[in-house]
Amino acid sequence: MTTAAVTLSSVLFAIGVFGVLTRRNAISLLVSVEIMMNAAIINLAAFSRLYEPEAMTGQVFALVGIGIAACEAAVGLALVLAVYRRFGSTDVDSIDLLKG
Repeated sequence: MTTAAVTLSSVLFAIGVFGVLTRRNAISLLVSVEIMMNAAIINLAAFSRLYEPEAMTGQVFALVGIGIAACEAAVGLALVLAVYRRFGSTDVDSIDLLKG
């Protein structure tokens, strides 16, 4: 069970990293970051079950991570909407306001 969860976690993390490195749309980048955070949450729960099955520490950290991911999604979406209103696009290459 734990090896399957760790394998799933590593595959999800690799998909997220691939998405962050190849996508140029801000919404796609946010989705890729969420996939990577979910991989970390699965890893927390899997290793908690492996090393301390009677303790609930990994599951509690996973719940905190889910809360943080929800907050990050809300703030990220607000930033994407603000960028879209300002520049008219969500393409991260077209946002060059702070470049010197």
